[in-house]
Amino acid sequence: MASAARNDQSTVKPVPVPPLNLAAGFAAIRDEALAELTAVAESGYYVLGPKVSAFEEALARYCGVQHALGVSSGTDALLAALMALGIGAGDEVIVPTFTFFATAGCVARLGARPVFCDIEPRTFNIDVARVDRLITPRTKAVMPVHLYGQLAEMKPLLELAERHDLAVIEDAAQAIGSKAHGVGGGMAGSFGTCGCLSFYPTKNLGALGDAGALLTNDDQLIDTARQIRIHGSGHTYYHRVIGGNFRIDALQAALLTIKLKHLEEWTEQRRARAARYTELLQAAGLTPDPLQPPYEGNSRHVYHQYVLRASRRDELAAYLKERSIGCGVYYPLCLHQQECFGHLGYQPGAFPHGEAAAAQVLALPIYPELTELQQQAVVDAIVAFYARSV
Repeated sequence: MASAARNDQSTVKPVPVPPLNLAAGFAAIRDEALAELTAVAESGYYVLGPKVSAFEEALARYCGVQHALGVSSGTDALLAALMALGIGAGDEVIVPTFTFFATAGCVARLGARPVFCDIEPRTFNIDVARVDRLITPRTKAVMPVHLYGQLAEMKPLLELAERHDLAVIEDAAQAIGSKAHGVGGGMAGSFGTCGCLSFYPTKNLGALGDAGALLTNDDQLIDTARQIRIHGSGHTYYHRVIGGNFRIDALQAALLTIKLKHLEEWTEQRRARAARYTELLQAAGLTPDPLQPPYEGNSRHVYHQYVLRASRRDELAAYLKERSIGCGVYYPLCLHQQECFGHLGYQPGAFPHGEAAAAQVLALPIYPELTELQQQAVVDAIVAFYARSV
């Protein structure tokens, strides 16, 4: 911390660092994207159709699965997967308590019960060792989340699911491109019964609005999900099951097809920036206390978010935002603590690892366009914050 004085934000003009720079990301593919979007507009084919089919084929190849189904959002991908598996009233689905709301919200929307599980504190992913004791005769599925861009421990989870005849629905909304280390390591979304992706604009592979996809190797499941995507209809106005309006727009599929070709390059750029953050924080003497950098487990972390554990997290976040440095808390409250799930009867302290994470996590800006100057500015501001109390 010897250099803290020269990093004092009162004497150094702050360098603004936005939490995201979506416009810069679009600029990199602008000409190709505008040509393709114009082609869609002139085709008159705006929903589903050949652009969507082409994207689904490319996405399936990239993710290493037999089938990909483009849908209207990552949330609708989860909902369609649950519906295709016939999960509903009286059923239970085990989900991590520390994740985005949609993971459990989709379960509850179908009348099933989300059964919450604590997380593994290093990776923030579901603690597989705790899943076994949560299984009951009503359990129909487990929904691991590959949070922040890192795979959950899939091998023991799949073995557990097979013993109990459970479906495994991977919530891979934040993890496209994450894969297990080693030869033949599988991609996020390819391990379980099915996987679900989000293409919300802030994701590593982002659309110009909402979009998502369902991945699977199950021929019957994809046929059912394809019908569910259009109100349960395999043929216009004839409905075998009750579905929803989960169709993806051709415009989104066309843009995503272009972006998919760049995804590996963008992923490595994210990983390089994550490594530099960690190096800078270590050089500043900030780790492992008062900050803990992200832990990389048995998979390639794609850094949808670069998430620290930080002492005095809320004070630090306010300090950074005052200096126009974007940061975020994903997520400030566990799902078992949400008011809408109060009827499930969980008490404070039920999941100590999840609750500790909710009180400590802080995401720093990370995206391919992030510059070295901006990263240094982020770290300098963090150094200055903690130096104030030395």
